[in-house]
Amino acid sequence: MQLTPTAQGPAYTAVCMYSNQARALPSVFGELPHLALPMVEGKVRAGFPSPADDFAVKRHDLNELLITHPLATFFWQVSGQSMREAGIDDGDILVVNRALTPVHGHIVVAQVDGDFTVKKLHSRAGKIKLVPANPTFPELTFKEGQQLIICGVVTSAIKRFVT
Repeated sequence: MQLTPTAQGPAYTAVCMYSNQARALPSVFGELPHLALPMVEGKVRAGFPSPADDFAVKRHDLNELLITHPLATFFWQVSGQSMREAGIDDGDILVVNRALTPVHGHIVVAQVDGDFTVKKLHSRAGKIKLVPANPTFPELTFKEGQQLIICGVVTSAIKRFVT
């Protein structure tokens, strides 16, 4: 599978693994604005507190931290709990990169027979399946004639605790 630029411009085509059809995903993103936000140097402990005066502040741009291919990256909000054990919960915002080649073990956004889903890609011995990170959901295996399009690789998940 590969992602290649289309003739119409900065969109990319995700080539289907189980069908000879391909679908272009239009790029609605131009150049991202620079937004530098402060980040405290060091790490915050999740156990016992540490003295607060041991930190320095540096400014970071979230676009630079989360997005490596701006014209091939989009956000998608999660609906459901099939990936909760991977740390992806209902309402999280996924950062999805279409410029990366999906490989075994990547979490991907995929279109299966016209429906979109986020799952872990399992590709071994010529067989592909999409695996949830929640034991109450079934794996998605494919039969002849079914269509699977990998829309992109999930590179990050953004959580909101307060809105």
